[in-house]
Amino acid sequence: MTDTTPELGTGVPRREGRDKVAGAARYAAEYAPPGRAHAWPVPAAVAAGSVRSVDDTAALALPGVLAVLTAENTPPLAPADDPVLDVLQNADVPHRGWIVALVVAETLEAARAGAQAVRVSYDTRPHDVTLTRDHPDRYVPENANGGHPAVRERGDAPGAFADAPVRVDAAYDVPPLHNHPMEPHAATAFWADGHLTAHDSSQGGNAVRAALAQVFDLPEERVTVTSAHVGGGFGSKGTPRPHVVLAALAARHTGRPVTLALPRRDLPASVGHRAPTLHRVRLGADSDGRLLSVEHTALTHTSRVKEFVEQAAVPARVMYGSPHSSTVHEVVPLDVATPSWMRAPGEASGMYALEAAMDELAERAGLDPVELRVRNDPADEPDSGRPFSSRHLVECLREGARRFGWQDRDPRPGVRREGPRLTGTGVAAATYPVLVSPCRASATALPDGGYRVRVNATDIGTGARTVLGQIAADALGVPGDRLRVEIGDSDLPRAPLAGGSSGTASWGWAVHEACTTLARRLAGNPEPPSGGLTAEADTTEAVEAGSPYARHAFGAHFAEVRVDTDTGEVRVLRAYSHFAAGRILNARTARSQFLGGMVMGIGMALTERSTLDPAFGGFVERDLAAYHVPVSADVPAPPAIDAGWFDERDPHLNPVGGKGIGEIGIVGMAAAVGNAAHHATGVRFRSLPLTPDKVRAALAGGT
Repeated sequence: MTDTTPELGTGVPRREGRDKVAGAARYAAEYAPPGRAHAWPVPAAVAAGSVRSVDDTAALALPGVLAVLTAENTPPLAPADDPVLDVLQNADVPHRGWIVALVVAETLEAARAGAQAVRVSYDTRPHDVTLTRDHPDRYVPENANGGHPAVRERGDAPGAFADAPVRVDAAYDVPPLHNHPMEPHAATAFWADGHLTAHDSSQGGNAVRAALAQVFDLPEERVTVTSAHVGGGFGSKGTPRPHVVLAALAARHTGRPVTLALPRRDLPASVGHRAPTLHRVRLGADSDGRLLSVEHTALTHTSRVKEFVEQAAVPARVMYGSPHSSTVHEVVPLDVATPSWMRAPGEASGMYALEAAMDELAERAGLDPVELRVRNDPADEPDSGRPFSSRHLVECLREGARRFGWQDRDPRPGVRREGPRLTGTGVAAATYPVLVSPCRASATALPDGGYRVRVNATDIGTGARTVLGQIAADALGVPGDRLRVEIGDSDLPRAPLAGGSSGTASWGWAVHEACTTLARRLAGNPEPPSGGLTAEADTTEAVEAGSPYARHAFGAHFAEVRVDTDTGEVRVLRAYSHFAAGRILNARTARSQFLGGMVMGIGMALTERSTLDPAFGGFVERDLAAYHVPVSADVPAPPAIDAGWFDERDPHLNPVGGKGIGEIGIVGMAAAVGNAAHHATGVRFRSLPLTPDKVRAALAGGT
């Protein structure tokens, strides 16, 4: 390896950074083939029912309007595996916001005006959008998201809880949350000689390609999907969404390229959301704080379109050792939009409840909250019994506490007061599973001395191009500027989506294998043939072989908050998190991902919530004026907020040693903030977010 090779772990700048700041990076809605038209959706204005009729006369009379697509004039599509994609196929309206028509026009403005001119008449039916703990339609599904069994039982958790000398029995609520990536969901689609091309804002082009091939009854080789640059997704772009099907339908109908960018106000009803979760956690411990029983029941909602169950009780199967355990998922089907993935689905919601309950247990046991977690750190994964490939949670807690200054904390709540302002500190643990999927990649030595790496990875703003370039350069032993990294095109070697913190581990494994093979072939003859020399890799067999180890990333969050008892405002003054997430491949992008997750967790704790109006039937907070994501004024500036890590060298992962870092930053952060608010005030808050109205009411009631 030469001295100029960018060493893995160093903070190499983003390969695409200059293109992004210069405006050269092209996003899905910015592709403008000749003759491009624009589309605008018409969402259903009722909570449940069916379309009786669509009057498009006024819309078609407007200048520039080309067509209005409805269920009446749209040719049938083949049924999709995901029924969310069965758009404009029948008159049914399963929830408010379901797209019932699409207007296509010469300009974006004309398409929007046309959509506003469409008149839709409905037959309505009674609807229910309210999740309650005693809902008569609640049931236990077979599985939760990710294929996790809905129920896992070990021993006699209720009996052990009843006999435990220290107990916590508490309910916690997390509201619906929305992803709101900076770039809305958008696609530009066109047909040429029976071939469909779609430039889509997606976290995984191969999944979109497969879905389009299915619904349009095409072989996959007649569909190309590109996602060259994606402006965030947070899970909402992890599965194909209706906009890309609608853009392709409009392009086929008009014979022209068509761009459809969903209006932000339509995103909550069209692209998934984090479903609300109502938790009950019961912890029983001995007098020394060692857990005897863990019970976690999570109730959530799903749509009537398809079942999606947030796996919020799964983290309790991983985190702490106990001889008795019960983890249960329940779900209620309602007339709501279909929930889906949002950054750390299951873990983000479930760890808020579990880590808040652990804080309550520490208080009742008279233990420091860090010490309680240390005492209950298991040697093996509790539910499966498998050994951890590596688990440095205790080290994260200890090192995080040292850097945060936890040792100076007065454990008594409500004692740090300056006038009406109270200050407190809190801690919570974090975990996220190691996920890896099969992937293919190729590496080519070019006659000019350069190298080309090709894999259909997707960079959703995380720095995938950069890190894959580092992995390739490291394996080949060449400077990074001699490498060209090609990603974001379904015609490239097949790769999994960017999601589940699995992207770099999956793509990097294949890239490493391809480059290692190429380096071996070049070892005896460093001059490639005139046509270049290519090595290919496919990790399917190795990945599907599985592992006897339980593989997870871990971390610890620390937060200091100030609560204004007059206004009820809670502000985070300091936050520090320490992680054990495998080998950190790029320090710069890793810190960015950790901090981004932490900030999102602060938003979950303090500002973000959505509500479903029981009469209206839809989400009330439909844009960024009503749905409050944290902005710079809401979070402390570095170094008051920071993240650190152990550079784990876990031999049981993959050749590059990465565990994934995109999601663990949010997991547990909301609990750390909530626990800090309790320490500041002495009042326990069990419903997110901690908005001033809730805080003032709780302070007035003293509970």
